[in-house]
Amino acid sequence: MVRIALDAMGTDRHPAVEVEGVVQALRELPDDIAITLVGDAAKIEAELGHWVEIPRDRVQVREATQTILPGESAASAVRRKPDSSIVVGLELQRDGHADAFISAGSTGAVMAASLFVLRRLPGVDRPAVATALPTSVQPCLLIDAGANVDCKPFHLLQFGRLGSVYVEDAWQRPRPRVGLLNIGEEPEKGNELAAEAHQLLASSGLNFVGNVEGRDIIRGTCDVLVADGFVGNVLLKFYESVTAYFHGLMCERVGPTVTRARLDEIFQSFDYTEYGGAPLLGVNGISIICHGGSPPRAIRNAIRVARQAVETRMLGHIERAVAASADTANV
Repeated sequence: MVRIALDAMGTDRHPAVEVEGVVQALRELPDDIAITLVGDAAKIEAELGHWVEIPRDRVQVREATQTILPGESAASAVRRKPDSSIVVGLELQRDGHADAFISAGSTGAVMAASLFVLRRLPGVDRPAVATALPTSVQPCLLIDAGANVDCKPFHLLQFGRLGSVYVEDAWQRPRPRVGLLNIGEEPEKGNELAAEAHQLLASSGLNFVGNVEGRDIIRGTCDVLVADGFVGNVLLKFYESVTAYFHGLMCERVGPTVTRARLDEIFQSFDYTEYGGAPLLGVNGISIICHGGSPPRAIRNAIRVARQAVETRMLGHIERAVAASADTANV
């Protein structure tokens, strides 16, 4: 069985969303999944009671008496709340009782707790958040999407390596194309960070396709898009907002030949809930971060993402890839 610890107190409508997401996962995904819901046991059990068909032999509840709230200082909250659903869930993985962890709680707290509980993989300097961006062809992986706002060129090289392994394993794309987000295609374009990172990526042995401008992302120019966390998070938030804007605009002006259902189908590939959660790559475990406003479908898909990461032994692949690299020294 693939054992997944799920923070049941993370979404804006916890634990109802998490429980319904588990129900969907157990209905629709292979039956080799077992879930441990972590949080306020009384509230979780009350929600489970609404789903009489749920196979309780595959669902456990683990009490956690504390919850890290949005807006709390991430690092201090992790220290002050050792019995929080985030920390307890990660400890289940660390101690061998779970193979992966999922949370829609505070992104900063999940990152801080993952580093504190799971630690970094040997040779990884900066774990990074990886998230799928829809394109006209197939999704590309943006890394970093917000974990590291101040980076050195070596960090961007390492993001490229981490993202490349993830796309190979999770998306089954051999030799994924790695691009560097920049303001121009020429190698010398951009600031000092971008120019030096380009040189490192070009000599890394990765399938590096060069700089990628913002206008080319949507064309599916690369499979892995490397950026520092500041730029990456700005791009991610814009992607999320502009998709919702155009969907609403087109629904208002839809003609008689295009139905609302057809529009929903067209925009489905741009819906973040389709991709579940964003893995934090580079920690010694599988830690999946979901949006706080996630609906049950997003939780269901995050469980799918976690299961696939375990099944493909992605963690070992990343560890081997980092160990084999001659570029693990900081520059």
